[in-house]
Amino acid sequence: MANSLIIDKIAYVKQRFKDVEHLISQPDIITNQKKFIKLNKEYKDLQPLINAFDKYTNVVSNISSTKEILSEEKDEEMREMAKEELDELENEENTLEAEIKLLLLPKDPEDDKNAILEIRAGTGGDEAGIFAGDLYRMYTKFCESNKWKIELSRFTESSSGGYKEIVLNVTGAGVYGILKYESGVHRVQRVPKTETQGRVHTSAASVAVLPEAEEVDIEIKPDEIRKDTFCASGPGGQSVNTTYSAIRLTHIPTGLVVQCQDEKSQLKNYKSAFKELRSRLYNLEYQKYLDKISLKRKTMVSSGDRSAKIRTYNYPQGRVTDHRINLTMYNLSNIIDGDIKEIIEKLQIAENFEKLKESGI
Repeated sequence: MANSLIIDKIAYVKQRFKDVEHLISQPDIITNQKKFIKLNKEYKDLQPLINAFDKYTNVVSNISSTKEILSEEKDEEMREMAKEELDELENEENTLEAEIKLLLLPKDPEDDKNAILEIRAGTGGDEAGIFAGDLYRMYTKFCESNKWKIELSRFTESSSGGYKEIVLNVTGAGVYGILKYESGVHRVQRVPKTETQGRVHTSAASVAVLPEAEEVDIEIKPDEIRKDTFCASGPGGQSVNTTYSAIRLTHIPTGLVVQCQDEKSQLKNYKSAFKELRSRLYNLEYQKYLDKISLKRKTMVSSGDRSAKIRTYNYPQGRVTDHRINLTMYNLSNIIDGDIKEIIEKLQIAENFEKLKESGI
């Protein structure tokens, strides 16, 4: 039997789909880039739901027809065939119903964006810097496995060979919607190389994942920015260290400061720094939305709360524990080598379950 609640919800969605389809063909919308991009995205996002519902209504209709045949058919062989078909149709109905429920869930509007990934060493001294470097390599390998493009924006090395801070721009399909689950404090328990008595130490690094803002998302006036240039430090050859290629941008109204020194070209560093500044300003407003949803779904740290401990990597036991969903896995070497797909998928499932409870579908 068709789910009446889904039927009611989809009726609204179908009408909205028609309205959006009409709007994006209007001249005044086409000439308004911001509105056109927003409506065009909404149209594409609604398409899978409309397709799923069309299949669902077709299956429901076939179920009704098959039941009529069963009530009227006297031939036993034909009845058996109809029963088999009815079982298949009802299984398909359940599958499509589950798919539609997930598609009806409110989607974070930022999920399709690129992301800025920031790793900072926390408590633990040199070992925290080494661990920050381990996380950097873990995310680099994970991004490469997804065929995402990675650009190093800036970094500060620690004396032990790790990093005090490292910031990456990650570009690809649905990057933020996947990496956002990594925001929070990552803790490591292991024997540091400098430990002579073999004692296990606990260190930490914080990870922040921000959606990259596009030009249409926020407008920054030129007179609101102060630009400073300086010599870059770190690896990159003599020209990097002797020319004023590094850029520091300060947003005067908010006091936000970003800098980039990865490229030898001052122009490229400026573009990279400006892109990060735009994203950080956008995230000041976006954080209000994240704080609001985090009150409803406390198991998720997509709120960007850097103080929240989300995961522990225990080397003596080869164990990784994600504290948000009480998930423990004993394949630490694979995970720290970039195999975090299963953890993220389980977090997505947990969040979808929370959303379903909220929605009452």
